[in-house]
Amino acid sequence: MIRLEEFGYEIALTIIYLSNFLAILNLLFKKRRNTETTVAWILVLIIAPVIGFILYIAFGRGIAKDNMFKIKEVEDKILKEGIFQTKSGFDYNLKENPILLEYKDMIYSLANSNNAVLTTNNDVCIYPDSSEFFNDLLKELDNAKEYIHILFYIFKDDELGTKIIDKLIEKSKEGVEVRFLYDAVGSRSLKSKTIHKLKENNIKVDAFFPSFMKILNVNVNYRNHRKIVVIDGKTGFLGGNNVGDEYIGKNPRFGYWRDTHLKLVGECVRDLNIRFLLDWRYTNKEDLDLKKYFNKPKIFTNTQTGIQIVSSGPESTELDEIKFGYIKMIQKAKKYIYIQSPYFILDKTLTETLKIACFSGVDVRIMIPEKPDHPFVYWASSSYAGELLKYGAKLYNYDYNAFLHAKTIVVDDKVCSIGTANMDIRSFELNFEINAFIYSEDIAKKQRIIFEQDVEKSKEITLDVYNSRTRKVKIKESISRLLSPIL
Repeated sequence: MIRLEEFGYEIALTIIYLSNFLAILNLLFKKRRNTETTVAWILVLIIAPVIGFILYIAFGRGIAKDNMFKIKEVEDKILKEGIFQTKSGFDYNLKENPILLEYKDMIYSLANSNNAVLTTNNDVCIYPDSSEFFNDLLKELDNAKEYIHILFYIFKDDELGTKIIDKLIEKSKEGVEVRFLYDAVGSRSLKSKTIHKLKENNIKVDAFFPSFMKILNVNVNYRNHRKIVVIDGKTGFLGGNNVGDEYIGKNPRFGYWRDTHLKLVGECVRDLNIRFLLDWRYTNKEDLDLKKYFNKPKIFTNTQTGIQIVSSGPESTELDEIKFGYIKMIQKAKKYIYIQSPYFILDKTLTETLKIACFSGVDVRIMIPEKPDHPFVYWASSSYAGELLKYGAKLYNYDYNAFLHAKTIVVDDKVCSIGTANMDIRSFELNFEINAFIYSEDIAKKQRIIFEQDVEKSKEITLDVYNSRTRKVKIKESISRLLSPIL
């Protein structure tokens, strides 16, 4: 009996090591990854064979991108038509808006890499308070006359989620067309009876990239992290908030939830709608009459705010478009760069770009949460942010009684970016994200003032404070940083 047990143990061990060896070969020769990610996965597979293999199955596997992104051909056909409009429209507005002239190279870069059309006939409202955002969202949903398109990474059917669901059902009964898209992993707690209730009321519902098991989805990568709402093609919302009671401060673990969301009115809503419908058609395969959603009279707004709606994801193009936008903003900064992100895990390019900005005399300020929601990510973020202190950057930990979830960057009172993308490798390379790049002195100043108000609620981490951290903290940071490419 003992020999049989020993023999079984040897077989199991052999299978584990063989599986890990095959996984390492796959990393080295089949998957196109950056060197840091490859090394991190190999270390995990070697040091912790059993746990490492389980993690690799959940987080490290790739997918057949050519099969997954067949819809991309349609996306290109729709959006590339806007590139020439972007250039001609931009030239037309040069004299009227000197900021567009100054950021001409950045606008062209995002247009050429992401087909991000520049529109200038837009109004923007920033919500630094989540409750205010959700109150306005419910009001705008109530005003819907034709259709509602709604997508959230996390959607919970708790008190807040139920309010929104009830409003969607109410509007559907009034004859408004409603499409409801959620991410299968982020919204795994969404109850089947809730989904059934929505469908019973003629609401079209689907899940992005589902697995055969709802609770245990092995496809942890390539999640749709976008948050999009489009109402009648006239009003749109995007930003950091998901739908759940914790986002309005009702979870004692996090306390006050500090996030940033946008309401957009104007021509840029068309581009937000295109992004939703492309995600929807990939998921649902519904044959849509696009003319119904895009052949609309031109909307005239109170302000002429320049906006590019930029989306990014793990498509076969191997481009990290939102990261490219961040890099261009940092490179062009002359006075200041203010960054907020709950996760701050940088690749070499972004790290070096921020160091150069510091050396150039630019006021670089970084704000991250003081309390962690994911420990390894938190310690890795602290390490990357702390590294920049010795080059002259300033680091702030936001109020310990709250959680900072905003994803914002603002530069020189001229341009800002607000959306769903964290300043981290996962957002840039593995998740589907969407940001608004806004060229406006008025909006940039508003975002800068919001950042400065957040500074008053934050604790500054000076270089002396950072260097005095305990050995235990240093070990946590070192291990987390080593694993950071796969977090």
